[in-house]
Amino acid sequence: MGSTGETHSDRTGGARDRDSEGRARNARPRDGLGRPLPYGTDGVPRQPEGVVRTPEETVTEAQRLLDDGKPFHAHEVFEDAWKSGPDEERELWRGLAQLAVGLTHAARGNLTGGARLLRRGAGAAEAWVSGAGQALPHGIDVVSVAAWARELAGDVERTGRPVDAAARAPRLRGPAAGR
Repeated sequence: MGSTGETHSDRTGGARDRDSEGRARNARPRDGLGRPLPYGTDGVPRQPEGVVRTPEETVTEAQRLLDDGKPFHAHEVFEDAWKSGPDEERELWRGLAQLAVGLTHAARGNLTGGARLLRRGAGAAEAWVSGAGQALPHGIDVVSVAAWARELAGDVERTGRPVDAAARAPRLRGPAAGR
């Protein structure tokens, strides 16, 4: 870090990447599944952190990223909603973020962790729906998405192979919430 407080992505000598307030941040480029790449490599642009979106914008952006095979990035969008949204919706967005991370891990080859997170996210989102009494929050078909997550968890455990994140991305809205 220079004297002006900026973060350098071409770090030297083992210094840690830091943001303008001195917090450790990994500035390494990332691939489409969020895995770090070597410094100087072209990566996939990261989602900006702390973006406040409407629920409609959140679902639309997350679906676009899921469809593009970028569940890690979709998780960041859900995480922003969980952190900036109303308290009564935090568990919904947190559950959806866990689903996206589960898909990320299943695509990366961490099949045990992926299956666990898919089931945890499904349970959290369903529990929120049950407690809130909203069957389709912001148009999200939580029941179908949870079924998709459990099916995918079973598939990765049964096959023992990573999945194609874009091909196995859920549909957040509509009659065919899973693919």
